[in-house]
Amino acid sequence: MNTRADRILINDLLVRCVIGARESERRDRQDVVINISLQADLGKACASDRLEDSIDYRDLKKRVVRMVEGSSFQLVEKLAEEIARICLEDPRALETTVRVEKPLSLRFARSAGVEITRRRA
Repeated sequence: MNTRADRILINDLLVRCVIGARESERRDRQDVVINISLQADLGKACASDRLEDSIDYRDLKKRVVRMVEGSSFQLVEKLAEEIARICLEDPRALETTVRVEKPLSLRFARSAGVEITRRRA
């Protein structure tokens, strides 16, 4: 049983996409802020100092950005789910927590959003 709690973090990734259930939200791309925490056993990478022994967070970021920029979801919940799916594509990824926020989407609030956690089956 793996008890390591190593994490790869991607913080405050700003991407633009079509997101929202209301027609007014779907006319133009909106900013979304994405935070990803990806649990994996990084022991091998810590020992070897070799990128191939870890999960390449630059590649992960590129895949997430490509998907988000091309997406057109109504709910941030669905967007977060699709980001989590991408995060768990690497078999070394055990669990991911994804937070997606829409800045200034609510009056008097900095942002509104969701946070989901998904685990490898």
